[in-house]
Amino acid sequence: MKTKLYFTGISLAFVMTTAAHAEDGYDAPKDWPAPTMEHNMGMALFDRLEYSVPDNGEEAVVWDFQGWYGGDINRVYLKSEGENVQGDGEDAEFESLELLYSRLVADFWELQGGIGYQGGVFSDDHAERTYGVVGLQGVMPYGIETDVAMQVSEDGDVAASFEGEYDLRLTQRLYLQPRTEIAVAASEVEEFGVGEGLNSVRVGMRLGYEVTRRFAPYVGAYWVKEYGDTADLSRAGGNNTEDTGVVAGVRLMF
Repeated sequence: MKTKLYFTGISLAFVMTTAAHAEDGYDAPKDWPAPTMEHNMGMALFDRLEYSVPDNGEEAVVWDFQGWYGGDINRVYLKSEGENVQGDGEDAEFESLELLYSRLVADFWELQGGIGYQGGVFSDDHAERTYGVVGLQGVMPYGIETDVAMQVSEDGDVAASFEGEYDLRLTQRLYLQPRTEIAVAASEVEEFGVGEGLNSVRVGMRLGYEVTRRFAPYVGAYWVKEYGDTADLSRAGGNNTEDTGVVAGVRLMF
């Protein structure tokens, strides 16, 4: 009985290998399907959908969204980050809205490129610009999820950003998530409050509970500080250059 199973396994492996190379001159029928096929699928994720209460009193609804469609190698991404400051009389603002082509270039790493938009959400309440973007998204050692991107605007202004987060499991459902965001720019763009050099550093911590893998409410806190020319622009506009706050929100996956 064991011998029969052993040879069956060898025969199956031989058939699969032959099928995989059918187009390379082997004797397997040409219409045999490959043993592995890439199937397209999609996902949408609100990594952050939260209400933010900073010390400066400008409460806001904040979102960080990405959705993709494709296979294991090639995908199309739609990414968006933005906020709607409450009580300022203005509509919500896209900090970024990007349409990207993504290709797997190494284990756990995708090279991405496309176009982006920054400005008002269906309004002209905020300054607007479009830009090209190229980035690298993946998972560093120890499970640190990373998103690095460089943007070049229609006027030639260059900026870059780094985002990293890590889920520290306390139980099967309860997790602690430290998160860091760093923004830099190569030129000053006054209408967007961006100065040359290091713009800002934002550090946050969220405590979440996965009711299901697709639904996880959380609470947290953050600290953000602006530097250099960006801080000077904020001071000139009467704004704070350093702030802390608390958030409450939910992580949603579709």
